[in-house]
Amino acid sequence: MLEKNNDYLSKIRNIGIMAHIDAGKTTTTERILYHAGKIRKIGEVHTGEAQMDWMAQEKKRGITITSAATTVFWQKHQINIIDTPGHVDFTAEVERSLRVLDGGIAVIDGKEGVEAQTETVWNQADKYQIPRLVFINKMDDVDDVENRFTACCQSLEERLYAKLLVCQFPIGEYQGIEGIIDLIEEKAYYFSGEREENYQTKEIPTRLREKVQTYRQNLLERIISYDEKLGLKYLEGQSLTIQEIKNLIRKAVLSGEHFAVFCGSAYKHVGVKLLLDGVIDYLPSPLDSHQITVLSNQEEKVISTFDYPHSLALAFKIMSFSFAKLTFIRVYCGKISANSYVYNISKDKKERVSRLVRMHANKQEVVSEIKMGDIAAVIGLNYTKTGDTLCSEKEDILLEQISFTEPVISLAIESESTQDQNKLIKSLQTLGEEDPTFIHHYNKETRQTIISGMGELHLEVLVERLKSEFGVEVKVGKPQVSYRETITKKKENVEGEYIKQTGGSGHYAKVEITFEPNERGKGFEFIDIKSGQEMSNKDAEEVKKGLEEAMLSGLLLGYPLLDMKVTLIGGKRHPVDTKPGDFKMAAISAFRGNGIEERKKKAQDLGVILLEPIMKLEVSNVPEEYYGVVLASITQKRGTVESIEKKKETYLLKAQIPLAETFGYSTILRSSTQGRATHYLQFSHYQEVPPYVIEKLEE
Repeated sequence: MLEKNNDYLSKIRNIGIMAHIDAGKTTTTERILYHAGKIRKIGEVHTGEAQMDWMAQEKKRGITITSAATTVFWQKHQINIIDTPGHVDFTAEVERSLRVLDGGIAVIDGKEGVEAQTETVWNQADKYQIPRLVFINKMDDVDDVENRFTACCQSLEERLYAKLLVCQFPIGEYQGIEGIIDLIEEKAYYFSGEREENYQTKEIPTRLREKVQTYRQNLLERIISYDEKLGLKYLEGQSLTIQEIKNLIRKAVLSGEHFAVFCGSAYKHVGVKLLLDGVIDYLPSPLDSHQITVLSNQEEKVISTFDYPHSLALAFKIMSFSFAKLTFIRVYCGKISANSYVYNISKDKKERVSRLVRMHANKQEVVSEIKMGDIAAVIGLNYTKTGDTLCSEKEDILLEQISFTEPVISLAIESESTQDQNKLIKSLQTLGEEDPTFIHHYNKETRQTIISGMGELHLEVLVERLKSEFGVEVKVGKPQVSYRETITKKKENVEGEYIKQTGGSGHYAKVEITFEPNERGKGFEFIDIKSGQEMSNKDAEEVKKGLEEAMLSGLLLGYPLLDMKVTLIGGKRHPVDTKPGDFKMAAISAFRGNGIEERKKKAQDLGVILLEPIMKLEVSNVPEEYYGVVLASITQKRGTVESIEKKKETYLLKAQIPLAETFGYSTILRSSTQGRATHYLQFSHYQEVPPYVIEKLEE
């Protein structure tokens, strides 16, 4: 246990940097590294030299694919930073990063305002109650800077329902940002544009004084409710000191109700140092985030990290390098030392901590221990996976899990040569350990390996990694939709029997089960109401496992079946013939029947339907002359347009569209708008497939 006034903890910030793709997130991170003295040379994303985009695929494509961790020091504070991807296909990297972070910076493209992936990462941060700063970036590349900044703030308030605390205001009457006004200190900073971000402090321009006073008054009125004494002081007409205002802003940001807004241009070296000051002033330390949710004795409860007597950590990311496998962890309680042991509560395994390293992208720095509140990587853990809880003792405690979206798209792959088959399997296992949204399995009927992921780009990158990093040449099939099945009818007292005679003692088990639809998204639910001595709890566990296995291949077209509630009523055994595994087979028989005709009858009785993934589609920058063509292209692909927004001379269209209809859509959009419109896809939900589409699938 640690003292609550621990000076070390108060000087730690664990933050993530998140944004829509191309908002300047990694560029902002590079400037932070430079100003904090972590790097001597600034790497640019467009030249493939950004420090945090270290993977070959990231350098080649100019996008962030995997979250990268680093540590910098600023104003005598340690800042652990995770730079997250901006592309929706890699949003799982954002999810698991936010799970272990205390604060975040949402980078907004000043030209565009809130974009589709901005909404996604913002909602993810809301899910984990992450206090945030907002950095409105790229203010060097906009016309009418001041009005554009105001429009960005409006988009944050309207699309994200964010309550903003505007701490800065840009200076720039025409093209490009000239300086920044600090609304707290009431000063104007004019930047030279040099890498060091040197600036001159001047008086606020006369034309902006009235606007600045309005913004400042609005800021003060939003924060005074966070301290009764200071609120009374303000209402009595007394001026608040700079430090008092900052303390109030900090309280407001830590509440999760308000978000402090900064502005600038990372690329042009404007405002990043001031943003770093904001991280120290307003984002939480582990001292502010000491209440955590755990599962103990099958019940959720909230504990204080100060009061728990053992070391406690969460594994949130696995990465494999040539020298070792790294397990990234956040330590919530106590400390973890090199050359020690930890207990993996999730896997019920004791693991050895061989070495501990602090990472800077793909470079490592060996450390002797990781203290409470810190983030680093462990070498030596063999059984630990993403989401596992580590403890210094064998305790009945689990940290809150990390949830991931199911993959929606698949590809068939096979190795170029039979000699590479084993190598392919091992490589896929390694990629699966690193990425929880990447799944692979072998289809016995087609004799193909099927890989599944979050989108075409996700799978494309993984296939390229197989070739470049693992040296496995593969043949790739066409993208396939990950359809699902579900039941719509309740069927009571369904019997399933397994009988097999082999000459001696045989096999026998019989079960009675009720099947019914579960709430959409709730998954598989198993209820055991058996009575008597015929079946043991171990037999019931066999029934559950048998049904979980059977649901992997549905009754209609063989796709995985979702959202089914099962009640085990009872069963029968034979004193001699019943063997381990027999109740599992009986349960499978109750669900699937025996043979094709029985399976079809089961599908009818349970009202099995086919589901397809529906995607959120946003088409932006649509020129007015191509608006009709784009609208028609969406409706022709079974899309439903939800909203149309006019933005100056272009349109933004939001729609819902089946994933099956989106393959090749980027090519159609480019050709129909002469390359001017762009689109964004994100999984939304599963929806029943129309009968005429099922007929095509059955052909």
